[in-house]
Amino acid sequence: MSFSLMRWASLVMLGMQASQVFAISQISAVGAKFFNSSGDQFYIKGIAYQLSDNDPLVNEAQCKLDAALMKELGANTIRVYHVDPDGDHDGCMSAFSDAGIYLFVDLETFNSAIDQSAPHWNSTMLNAYTKVLDTFHGYDNLAGVFVGNEVLTMTNGSWAAPYVKAAARDVKAYRDSKGYRQIPVGYAAADIADLRPMLQDYLACSTNSSEDLDFFSLNAYEWCGDNTFTGSGYSELQKNATGYSIPIFFSETGCNTSPPRTFEDQSAIFGSDMADTWSGAIIYEWIEEANNYGLISYGPSVAATATGTNIVGGYTRGGTPTPVSPDFSNLKSVWATLNPTGVALSAYSASASKITPLACPAETSGIWNVNPTAALPTVGQTADASGTGSSGTTTGGSTGTASGASSTATSSKGAAPVGIVTPGSAGATSAVVIYGVLVGFTGLMAWWL
Repeated sequence: MSFSLMRWASLVMLGMQASQVFAISQISAVGAKFFNSSGDQFYIKGIAYQLSDNDPLVNEAQCKLDAALMKELGANTIRVYHVDPDGDHDGCMSAFSDAGIYLFVDLETFNSAIDQSAPHWNSTMLNAYTKVLDTFHGYDNLAGVFVGNEVLTMTNGSWAAPYVKAAARDVKAYRDSKGYRQIPVGYAAADIADLRPMLQDYLACSTNSSEDLDFFSLNAYEWCGDNTFTGSGYSELQKNATGYSIPIFFSETGCNTSPPRTFEDQSAIFGSDMADTWSGAIIYEWIEEANNYGLISYGPSVAATATGTNIVGGYTRGGTPTPVSPDFSNLKSVWATLNPTGVALSAYSASASKITPLACPAETSGIWNVNPTAALPTVGQTADASGTGSSGTTTGGSTGTASGASSTATSSKGAAPVGIVTPGSAGATSAVVIYGVLVGFTGLMAWWL
């Protein structure tokens, strides 16, 4: 059975999964598109939602206030960069579900992100990622998870790419071994022009579907002010995405270098230029802070040294959200006019089963230093200076602090460490992470009984 047909079969099974939030249709990746469990194509109209470095999904009262205004805005998705897997998320996830809003959540933590300056992948990192997945898998409005955010931020950082792919492979293996639904697993890339096309293809080029990501997304701030599809560079993004075998979308966008933001790029993303290839966009960001990307504020800015309830870094980070004018109304107006219907799953499934991955990019010295035929890193492996990799005994993740959510919109929300790297290719022996399938079977039987 082809991988796409397996995804089709998994979609049929979505209604059989036990869940903590039942009021919303589940999302699945089929071929190069997202679909809900009713078989309608799903387009992301999203907002980056991280009020501070702390988990924003544990304050039910705040989530209800924000979800109500996001619904008014026309949003159907949020992206959260950091969560506490030990927190109680039921209230917030229900609040967003009731508003028709889905979640894409990053699995990495501040000390478990893959680091391009010293790429490695170990059991401690895997356990941290799967702990987040364990916490959120039961929510029907979990649309997908990220195994990394802007891990590769420099043209010579390509030697970290196999570690991103290995993380996705192992998270997917864990997901399947636990009997969870086919929650899409993907990556959010920095918009590095020299690196992006190769990375994009590499993360979906394996003939073994268990090693490919389920989606690819891009943090891109190319369309600024009054621009055009061609002048912005979006035409090149579309060209590079044509024929892509998995869903692709903007995990961050919304350039603010020419205020006010008019969000003209949304017409391209959701219109005839791109809607057949791209699955939507997440706007950066919900809360107004020093970077001036906010769609709402919780009150006027205060002194950077000020303290008090919900005050961090000179900004109030909780309370009643107030739209930032005119950005909020501009986005609301634009989104209201953009409602692509896409294609029904029943009409798409046959062609989806025939989709084949693009060829893996060839190694290019100084730019893409990844051997396309090399096996992915194993758990416990660290890249060495030659890029060949070595089996290590490291047990901790990277210790880099959180860096910008993008090279343009710097914030504490992203977690991709940056640094000078030694380029190389990862060429290690292959391995398959094996987990017991009885856990998933037991969970299904418990629900059935």
